[in-house]
Order: sequence, then structure tokens, then C-alpha cells
Amino acid sequence: MTHELSGTPEAEPGTRASAPPSHRPRRNKVPEVTAYFWVIKVLCTTVGETAADLLDEKAGLGLTGVSLLMSALLAVVLVVQFRTTAYRAGVYWLTVALISVVGTLISDNLTDNMGVPLEASTAVFALLLVAVFVVWYRRERTLSIHSVDTTGRESFYWLAVLFTFALGTAAGDLVSERMDLGYWLSAVLFGLAIAAVAVAHFALGLDAVCGFWIAYVLTRPLGASIGDYLSQPAGDGGLGFGTVVTSGLFLAVVLGLVVYLAVTRKDVADPARVTRQAA
Repeated sequence: MTHELSGTPEAEPGTRASAPPSHRPRRNKVPEVTAYFWVIKVLCTTVGETAADLLDEKAGLGLTGVSLLMSALLAVVLVVQFRTTAYRAGVYWLTVALISVVGTLISDNLTDNMGVPLEASTAVFALLLVAVFVVWYRRERTLSIHSVDTTGRESFYWLAVLFTFALGTAAGDLVSERMDLGYWLSAVLFGLAIAAVAVAHFALGLDAVCGFWIAYVLTRPLGASIGDYLSQPAGDGGLGFGTVVTSGLFLAVVLGLVVYLAVTRKDVADPARVTRQAA
């Protein structure tokens, strides 16, 4: 899916006035939604799954300790992200990768440490995500990622992203356990679900903002299924590459793509075009 499924804003009566200059970064803080966006997003979700497993296995801190460590690291990177005045590929995608890990760990803690059923955690994360969208829209009159250009909108954006990862983790685990499809077939299932969203948008007129966020949630279990298929032992239905090799491989690909985008700026929106879209 390319930039068409990205939540392009439309002019709406009663839109809030622009924020004061001191609270408005100079440009949009989110990349253009191109094929690169979706590829890196899936790769980051794969890393989130395998890296969370790797840290839990190797760090010796336990699930709770790893969760606290990664949350602290995410907080530091978020400070850097909020201090930027425009989209920066390296900082942005590092934030997404860390949120992927933390979102996975939040869901795993609820399931493994606190015994919360997957049905309950899936429902709670879905409600929290809806609540973020409702408050975001009531305050800003748009959920478009083409206008993440104030501190408030960026706060809502990253909170929504965190809940999409937590929801995707819980929902993906729930589907995998209930349907017992195995990693490969689960990846195919979620891939088909994303394709259905694209068809609904392009052929049936599904709202771009709605389609974007549904696809965003679905990429989490898709990436996790791919990661588990590659990393888990053959006896458990995987290829047995292990979490170290799988995490390293996908991190290397993500790094290569992010460096390419940082140099070419192919995913940086034209400020004049975005201004016209938001007008």
C-alpha cells in the first residue's frame, strides 16, 4: 500500500486554529506513507517480537526487568524525537522499533506475569486505542498523519502507535492460540487481512484514515508471525534460525533502508503539498 492509504486530511468546518508558533514544529513529524513505510513497519514489528524474546532469554533480568529497561530507553528516545523539528528517519524509526519491543513486552507481562486472559487484554487494548482516537479527534478534528505537526498531535500519535503494537500482539496471540494455524499460515492470514483492507479502501471507498490504522494494527501480528516462523525451533513449526540471527538480520535490513531514506529523502513530504491538503 502506498501513500493513498495514509489518512490524507480533508477540509472540515470548525477545525481548530493552528497552535501557537512555540508549540508548532516547522514540519510534519511523520514520513510519507509509501511502500518503504510498510516494509520497514513490518520489519520493525518482526524485530519487536524476536528482540523481546531475545532480551527475555539472555538479559537475565526477567520479563519485568527487561520491560522496565526498554521502557526507560524508549522514554529517552521519545525525548529526542519530540525535540526534533521535522521528520528524521533515523530517530523516527528507532522510536518505532523500541515501541514495538515495549508494546510486545506490555502484552506479554499481562499474559505471562499477571495471568490476564488474551481475550481480556485484546479487548482492553482495543478500547484504549479507540479512546485515544476519540480524544485525539475531539481536540484536533483530524486523525491524519499528514498533520502531526504539533506537540499535542505527536503525543496522540505515539500513544496510538503504542496501543496498536500492544493490541496487535494480544490479538495475534489470541488468533494463533484459538485457530492453531502455525506461524506460516498465521502470516498468510494476516497478510490477506491487510490486502482486504487495501481492497476496501481502493475499490470500496473505505476511509483512508480508518484503513491506515486498521492496516497498522494488522502489521503487528503479521511481523510477529514472520519473526516466530524464522526464529522458533523446527519442532515448534519454525525454521530454527534463533532469535539472535533473526533479530540481527531484520535489524540490518531496517538499518539499510533507513539510511537509504535518510540520504534520498524519498519519504519526506513536500511541505507545500501537505499545506494544501490540510487547508
